[in-house]
Amino acid sequence: MNFRFVVFLCFVVLWSCSDNQKQNKENLVFRYNESSNIATLDPAFARTQSEIWIANQLFNGLVQLDDSLNIQPDIAKKWTISEDGMQYLFTLRNDVFFHKNSVFPDNTRTVKASDFEYSFSRLTDERTASPGSWIMRNVKSFKAINDTLFEINLEKPFPAFLGLLTMKYASVVPKEGFENGYNFRKKPIGTGAFAFKFWEENVKLVLRKNPNYFEKDKEGNSLPYLEAVSITFLPDKQSGFLQFVQGKSDFISGLDTSYKDDILTPKGKLQKKYLDKFKILKGSYLNTEYLGFKTNNYNSPVSDTRIRQALNYGFDREKMVAYLRNNMGTPATNGFIPEGLYGRYLNGYSYNLPKAKELVEQYKLDTKTNSVTITLSTNASYLDIAEYLQREWQKIGIEVRIDVMPNSALRQGMATGKVDFFRGSWIADYPDAENYLSLFYSKNQAPNGPNYTHFKNELFDYLYEKSFLETDNQKRFELYRQMDSIIISDAPVIPLFYDKAVRFTSKNIKGLGINPLNSLYLKRVKK
Repeated sequence: MNFRFVVFLCFVVLWSCSDNQKQNKENLVFRYNESSNIATLDPAFARTQSEIWIANQLFNGLVQLDDSLNIQPDIAKKWTISEDGMQYLFTLRNDVFFHKNSVFPDNTRTVKASDFEYSFSRLTDERTASPGSWIMRNVKSFKAINDTLFEINLEKPFPAFLGLLTMKYASVVPKEGFENGYNFRKKPIGTGAFAFKFWEENVKLVLRKNPNYFEKDKEGNSLPYLEAVSITFLPDKQSGFLQFVQGKSDFISGLDTSYKDDILTPKGKLQKKYLDKFKILKGSYLNTEYLGFKTNNYNSPVSDTRIRQALNYGFDREKMVAYLRNNMGTPATNGFIPEGLYGRYLNGYSYNLPKAKELVEQYKLDTKTNSVTITLSTNASYLDIAEYLQREWQKIGIEVRIDVMPNSALRQGMATGKVDFFRGSWIADYPDAENYLSLFYSKNQAPNGPNYTHFKNELFDYLYEKSFLETDNQKRFELYRQMDSIIISDAPVIPLFYDKAVRFTSKNIKGLGINPLNSLYLKRVKK
């Protein structure tokens, strides 16, 4: 055989093998676009969904939630709770390692109870200024008893406390990551299924498989299955959608007005042209979309309960969800607490045009005014809903001006009380209705908490504080119902719809799943 031909044949075989290996590696990279930029990779500051999704891949805590929102072991393999509900004792695994990093003398080390003591101390330290410090507000003390026993004592019983510990704020981090000038914000060290590799801010983030990850699947195979996660940061959602359609990303989450009609039929089904390319995952979502009023601005009509009630009665939620959301959501005709949580009040506002007009006329008569004009502050993604409501409310005698603001400006305006009427949404941080009711507790008034409406009701506050002491779930849920009914009656908000979680993936993605918190976990995903 000709020597040159043999050399050429070997080169072709090697090139083919190299190309196949490259292709196989590429097939194990999960890619998605995040339209919201992230400010940090530190779990103590994982406040937004985009930051939480990344923290889910990098970090672990004592406990975690499954897709049915049941609390499961994580680094703590078991725990006990005292009879009075005041003391929690966690027994930790001894086979969990931090990601490899030069900050450790031996490149890595196991997680110990003292690491949780450090992490919780850092979370509550005023110098850290973590937005998640509030999850420890009812904690009296915590300490490492030995390397594998960690104890937490509460000030008073709180049945939802374990749910709080599933939040990424409660992740374990190593003390070494905050010494000698190490930049933990940009180069985090966790224990998760994926480890940090590369981050060019506002452009791209890459995570690589953690070969020492402790969790396994039911067959005993090590997780994760993927080799890497690649995240781009295109701010325009339509550009992110086009990237997905072109096969440059593997999944998109949620609906945006820029592409919802292209991918979905009016009845919420996948359009025919995409049936062979994509899959759609739908499920309940603990997210209430609403409009909020600053109730203590007595120079504005929205401080009057009648105007707030009239606005609640004055539009058809079912029509709005059908035509503007492609039926992706449930009309919020009950309380503020969304579907899927116990303690909901089941009698809310339905469309009642005569009632809405009557309330507006009563207000005009009593205040001796000829017209009612208010300004609704919203962001661009909700402009279509705002314009629909503007037209509907004109029919009941209320003129609504629309002020479209950037997301950051809207959030700032809500926090500082500079907007009287605003678009909001509340996604559950943990699976308990108390999470939603906390928005109306007077001691949580912004900027010190999430009570952006500045709502204050003595009976509500009394019931809210009483619910903390109630360990019987049924009695606690009844207190929740009473509080939710007060919110409907006093109307500090207009519940619009209870959202649905919707995800679109390419056909070759398996194991992604969906859950009512719309959390993203990639450790069990196969591509």
